Amino acid sequence: MTFKNPVLRGFNADPSLCKVGEDFYLATSTFEWYPGVQIHHSRDLENWALVSRPLSRADQLDMRGNPDSCGVWAPALSYADGLFWLIYTNVRRFDGNYKDTPNYLTIAPAIDGPWSPGVYLNNSGFDPSLFHDEDGRKYLLNMVWDHRATLPGRQPPADLFGGILMQEYDHAQQRLIGKVCKIFHRSPTGMTEAPHIFKRDGFYYLITAEGGTGYDHAVTHARARDINGPYEIHPQNPVLNTAGSTHGIQRVGHGQLADLGDGTALHSFLCSRPVETGVTGASGETRRSPMGREAGLVRLRFRDDGWVEPVAAEDLPLQDRAEPVAAKVVDYDFAAADSLPMDFQWLRSPEPERLFSLTENPGRLTLFGRESIGNWFEQALVARRRTEFRCSFETSMEFEPEDFQQMAGLVVYYNRQMFHYLCVSQDDDGVKRLMIQSTIKGWPDCPLDFPVGEGEAVPRGETLHLGVDINYDALQFRYRLEGGEWTSFGSVLSSFEISDEGGRGEHANFTGTFIGMAAQDLTGQVRQATFAAARYTEG
Repeated sequence: MTFKNPVLRGFNADPSLCKVGEDFYLATSTFEWYPGVQIHHSRDLENWALVSRPLSRADQLDMRGNPDSCGVWAPALSYADGLFWLIYTNVRRFDGNYKDTPNYLTIAPAIDGPWSPGVYLNNSGFDPSLFHDEDGRKYLLNMVWDHRATLPGRQPPADLFGGILMQEYDHAQQRLIGKVCKIFHRSPTGMTEAPHIFKRDGFYYLITAEGGTGYDHAVTHARARDINGPYEIHPQNPVLNTAGSTHGIQRVGHGQLADLGDGTALHSFLCSRPVETGVTGASGETRRSPMGREAGLVRLRFRDDGWVEPVAAEDLPLQDRAEPVAAKVVDYDFAAADSLPMDFQWLRSPEPERLFSLTENPGRLTLFGRESIGNWFEQALVARRRTEFRCSFETSMEFEPEDFQQMAGLVVYYNRQMFHYLCVSQDDDGVKRLMIQSTIKGWPDCPLDFPVGEGEAVPRGETLHLGVDINYDALQFRYRLEGGEWTSFGSVLSSFEISDEGGRGEHANFTGTFIGMAAQDLTGQVRQATFAAARYTEG
């Protein structure tokens, strides 16, 4: 096992680890990006392939109207009875005391499906998981959200996290049965979430995430002889934590364990690769994680007393930032594709045919101009993850706007508060113009900024090539006409402000930077933009 972290680079948060024979799977959160849940597969733990995005239909997932960083939180993948079981939440509210967190189950005979319609389970909290006991009984776990935390004498945000609930699930009836039991409250670290149970040598081990999603994030272990508890907390808790360290990966927490059967276990965790900027954001944080939260692994040893030996932050295996990243070029030829390349996702909607098509204009990816960029309902934006500090993206576009409310182009996007958008539109005199729109400043208002003002006139009827180069913080747009040379466009912008710590901060931004194509038509006429190809480069 020679893996180095992150094993899944770019936004792949909340990794749920599932071992089936010699095969390892990691299921990760996708939040508002569709289709829901990413599942990667590996046998050597070093090379991982994306093999499934199971939540791809309206009978499983519809996120239209969900706020930024809501949607699919913390999926849990398991294997039992010859089936894959996937539990997930569709979070529909973020701000305020309340969370709306319907939890669902889908199953499949193989990792690539077919996945069943979602079975509704409960709504009491997020981060659900399913434990399959040796006697065949199944138990749903989830954290419970307590909206009463602002009552006098209570302490938000810690008291919003009300502990871990458990209830038996009857698969024949496809519903929960029996009494709801609270089996664990919290350790002194608090903010308890993401429960998983595994069983070993007569003990039920409860793994939870604690400390919040920022730089105090941690993994807690507890155990009991009875599944209902009481649970004893690990004597050296937390088991995994990087708070206060100078390690190259930070925010380690939220994982799941797989027993390797040789006295050791493999433990997944989320993490990020922050860069110190010295610039204080709205949340007070000076570090930036533009790739968002990624997936990591560590091997743990079981001690004679049955507990795993905690791992110090400095001992977590790491791909050192000084090591060169292997050169990588990925070409996307939309003329040769009959479906959207798997690297790409879109936002929220189970009706992608209303947003884009590969058959409307044969040989082209067509985006149907819909609502405004950052919209929570229908946004025609398809993009892929940024996975390294140095990367480039370029695409070729044909688009003829007839109104200033029609726009299309290349976007570097996190959410409605954080994006840089190189787009074509039209001015009041009917001139087709290339401009930049940005919104990375002034939380919570996040006013739209125009770094090049009205922009530059570009000819009609010609293919326009758009590109962006990112070198750590420096983000430079470029363009060229068909047959022409690349020309830098606008000043150097900040990519680090498009990060977990940008905007309102790391406790509210849960995804990562995406780069791709977008189109809007605020007139409602659904103006089309077409793209022939795209290229993503690293190294």
